[in-house]
Amino acid sequence: MQAFLKGSTQSVKPQRDKAAASTSGEKKQKPVPWVEKYRPKCVNEVAFQEEVVAVLKKSLEGADLPNLLFYGPPGTGKTSTILAAARELYGPELYRQRVLELNASDERGIQVIREKVKNFAQLTVAGTRPDGKACPPFKIIILDEADSMTNPAQAALRRTMEKESRTTRFCLICNYISRIIEPLTSRCSKFRFKPLANEVQQERLLEICEKESLKYTKEGIDALVKVSEGDLRKAITLLQSAARLSAEKEVTESIVTETAANIIDEGYAATQVLSQLHDIIIEERLSDKQKSAITEKMAVVDKCLVDGADEYLQLLGLCAVIMQQATQSN
Repeated sequence: MQAFLKGSTQSVKPQRDKAAASTSGEKKQKPVPWVEKYRPKCVNEVAFQEEVVAVLKKSLEGADLPNLLFYGPPGTGKTSTILAAARELYGPELYRQRVLELNASDERGIQVIREKVKNFAQLTVAGTRPDGKACPPFKIIILDEADSMTNPAQAALRRTMEKESRTTRFCLICNYISRIIEPLTSRCSKFRFKPLANEVQQERLLEICEKESLKYTKEGIDALVKVSEGDLRKAITLLQSAARLSAEKEVTESIVTETAANIIDEGYAATQVLSQLHDIIIEERLSDKQKSAITEKMAVVDKCLVDGADEYLQLLGLCAVIMQQATQSN
């Protein structure tokens, strides 16, 4: 972990010097995680979910959409698919006005349904876009990780879906459909997202390598596909981490293995790792703004660990924030 942090912070210093030497005052473009950078922009770009894409394309052509329920393993394109469909429906200008996206694992109580969701659902909208093209006269509410919602919140959502059916469509996204109450599932068209085939993942990873001008070995790409287990989001995230760790060198199998290694498997407690990481971050050559962003995330992770959250996922999220901050110029 120290090698990872040192490797990341080394890239901060030359960027800082370069920024200081620049007199043009141009604002640098913020680095974007590759998961977001290469997220599908339209339904046709969604990988390996042919049945879902076919049905959605027909719905888009008819400018009508039922309430949707997407379920399946992580990283298979559930959120990307509905976001791409919404962009095609509304265009870039209306998209932010017509789509409400909530992560139900963070905002999962009945109060959120009564306030945010209900108020947004009651708004009426027109059936045309600023560019003159027709668009459906309804809004879309996306509830990600809906299986984390409490049963009272799901019951309240059912009533909202019934009352606002003329003005709003709902898309529920979850990993486990068994955790969604039957009155909700019966009101939605259900689509199961399959884990991505190895060939599909390899094709997408090689495409990213080409666009990012990355050097790689076949064994390195094979290792990414193996450790991701059908989760394309995980594969892309690991590829970006491996690319930073390898600097100008090739992305090899050993680098991928080092990047993907789970230190919890070695017996270290996540709280102990968090405490030692805190000391390292304070001593590193980062700006106060970068340190504050990282330590704020550490506080959130510590609270989640106390509440019994998964240690691996919490440390993975923390490392992502550290990497993001370490690559930004001051």
